[in-house]
Amino acid sequence: MASPTQPPVPTASPVERIQRAYADRAQTDYIFSFWTALGWTILTCGIYGFYVTYQIVRRSRDHNRRRLELLDAATGAAWAHAERDGRADELRPRFESMGTHLGVLREMTTSFRDPIVWTVLRLLGTIVDIILFILLDGDLTKHDAAERAAEAELAGIYSSLGADLPQPTGPQHQANNYVARVLVTIVTFGIYFLWWTYNIMDDLNRHFEENWAWEDGLRHALGG
Repeated sequence: MASPTQPPVPTASPVERIQRAYADRAQTDYIFSFWTALGWTILTCGIYGFYVTYQIVRRSRDHNRRRLELLDAATGAAWAHAERDGRADELRPRFESMGTHLGVLREMTTSFRDPIVWTVLRLLGTIVDIILFILLDGDLTKHDAAERAAEAELAGIYSSLGADLPQPTGPQHQANNYVARVLVTIVTFGIYFLWWTYNIMDDLNRHFEENWAWEDGLRHALGG
């Protein structure tokens, strides 16, 4: 007896997925104000710091997921266009390259970055914050490199199809010197850690803003 087959799950079109991912950035791309966060942490005797940790982890994880969805959908839209124009075989190597870059972002979604767990672990002390900062900076370095490569590849694909898509802007994020940062934090009895916290917040703030400019260009290229 043949096993029953499941009906196909309805999926949104690539353009609809792009529009949804574009709209979701208000929820995923949380912008930090370091001085506001510091002020509330002092006023609440450190309690607000747990919320800061939660948001730092959550926004990194959710932003990667959203960008993966947006770039994957943009690739799907370009592939459909290439097929309509009879140019799919010609552009296939570029789409295969896109698959490699998206694979890096997809692999990152499996990393252990649960914001609730990391917020609870913060009870163990500053050492957890240091470990988390090193992990998140490494995530941003890896994410930014793969994302820029994907954006540049998509710009080339869309240009071949007659659409103007911007190249990635701004300098690529470089990994911190973690050993030096830990040593300076120890030597300054934790004072330098405040600057490190500012960097963690600001680096992703600027990354978001660069991404938004590119996404606006994508939306314009699709006639949105």
